[in-house]
Amino acid sequence: MSKNVLDHIIFPEDIRQLHSELLPQLAEELRRFIIDIVATKEGHLGASLGVVELTIALHYVFNTPEDQLVWDVGHQAYGHKILTGRKDTFHTNRQLEGISGFPKRSESNYDTFGVGHSSTSISAALGMAIASQLKGEHKHHIAVIGDASIASGMAFEALNHAGVTTANLLVILNDNAIGIDPAVGALKEYLTRVKSKRSDIEQDNIFEALNFDYSGPIDGHNLLELIDELERLKKIPGPKFLHVITTKGKGLKQAEEDQVKYHAPGKFDKVSGDLLPKPHSIQPPKYQDVFGKTIVELAKKNDKIVGITPAMLTGSSLKFMLEKFPNRTFDVGIAEQHAVTLAAGMATQGLIPYCNIYSTFLQRAYDQIIHDVALQNLPVIFCLDRAGIVGQDGATHHGVFDLAYLRCIPNLIIFAPRNEIELRNILYTAQLGLKHPIAIRYPRGRGVTIDWRQPFTNLRIGKGARLQEGNDLAVLSVGSVAKNVSEALKMVSKENSVAHYDLRFIKPLDEELLHNIFKKFENVITIEDGTVKGGFGAAILEFASEHNYKNTIKVLGIPDEFVHHGTVEELYHICGIDSISVLLEIESLLKQ
Repeated sequence: MSKNVLDHIIFPEDIRQLHSELLPQLAEELRRFIIDIVATKEGHLGASLGVVELTIALHYVFNTPEDQLVWDVGHQAYGHKILTGRKDTFHTNRQLEGISGFPKRSESNYDTFGVGHSSTSISAALGMAIASQLKGEHKHHIAVIGDASIASGMAFEALNHAGVTTANLLVILNDNAIGIDPAVGALKEYLTRVKSKRSDIEQDNIFEALNFDYSGPIDGHNLLELIDELERLKKIPGPKFLHVITTKGKGLKQAEEDQVKYHAPGKFDKVSGDLLPKPHSIQPPKYQDVFGKTIVELAKKNDKIVGITPAMLTGSSLKFMLEKFPNRTFDVGIAEQHAVTLAAGMATQGLIPYCNIYSTFLQRAYDQIIHDVALQNLPVIFCLDRAGIVGQDGATHHGVFDLAYLRCIPNLIIFAPRNEIELRNILYTAQLGLKHPIAIRYPRGRGVTIDWRQPFTNLRIGKGARLQEGNDLAVLSVGSVAKNVSEALKMVSKENSVAHYDLRFIKPLDEELLHNIFKKFENVITIEDGTVKGGFGAAILEFASEHNYKNTIKVLGIPDEFVHHGTVEELYHICGIDSISVLLEIESLLKQ
């Protein structure tokens, strides 16, 4: 019989059969299991290592899934997944047809709420707790939330509501002083004072002031202390709050010392912890770095430029701006709504705000885009990082809805660069005195241009470009998916002549160019890495209908369904926008 405790754990009920003295050994084995798999398969490492003891204690004390456990974001849920029936499939984490990198209701009844974006856990768990009250059930409801996530407005809204209920809710603050980048803001400073227990600071406990039964801070890596405190809290009715101190990356020296890099480190040596070297070759830059370095270049010459990001300094590469211009760079924490309206306020005073938010997270600030920016026609520059398909993070993180949800907003310019030079040029153009807000959306990862530091060119708003001449058929693309079209056209038989146009601007459309295209080509294909419902292709269909064109128009893009996780290449193929799929569509139309 195996001496490894983890070998005998399939579900939490198996943990509850263990003597508490064996739990530290289980924690050590679980931590090693996560490290061994993520070292080769990649994923979010640091957060899950930091909550190993907390995860075990929660499943040991509470009767999950009858008692309902909600994780915030889900970066930290690997241990939870391994202990809830998915140990043998954990190696498929974030892979096509494998398990999700985040809790997902359709995957397991232990995943009580699907997550991926931050600050939702308290609201969801409170909803569950109130539902249990109404149904006369006696369950426990636990929300685990980090110190970065709890600073978000939605978390405070939930705390504010929970504090005036009698719901059986336990909020656990996993306080490690970092989200992806270090936590920021006054709440972070307050939590630091609480942890230090400085007696010279006379201040009410903010959570007690919100009517929570507060306890802590306690050591989140002391299993027996965690279990004792959770057992005590089980007996207390109403809303409760447990403050737990953990170390992100616990158990792997490098992950503890470089918590930003080891949040999602890629492949690394599972024994030494060192990151594995990547092949040395000259590669195009990441779009994020082109943004970060270009905005610094522009800010050196224009002192009205400011940079804003909601907790993504490193991911967005706004860290370059912070290094050069700390007084003009603002990390506002996980607060997308505030970031947008802060930018609007700055714009009213003549500043030029570059508000960098991941496409999927900008969804959280939709009212602010409309009400605070576009309605007032303020020239805020939205830089939508991670637009389109992002790969293994899956449905919660794909930036595929932005073209559709932004295109209907008056006054808003929408641009998608096909390469790094185009990104540089639109960033340059945007600070030359635009009279409207603009959204610039670009993908995650590397582009196609090695020699990208070209002299700036002022782009004409609403003007597209012809990339390839042709007579038989026209392909219209926006954004970096143009690369797939170019690859497809190289494979088209020589007897056929296909034109390729980069429209650049989704709004306003280049109507002069479109009239020329529709008069010349009977068959037109549109392609985008956004949803086909309401996106770029839909805009072309509207144009054709408005002007009574009867051309055949084939719209390629993300289908009307949620796309799950896999590599970008795999998901492009599934969605029919990879180069081979584009080629097949071209050949099919040419035959007709």
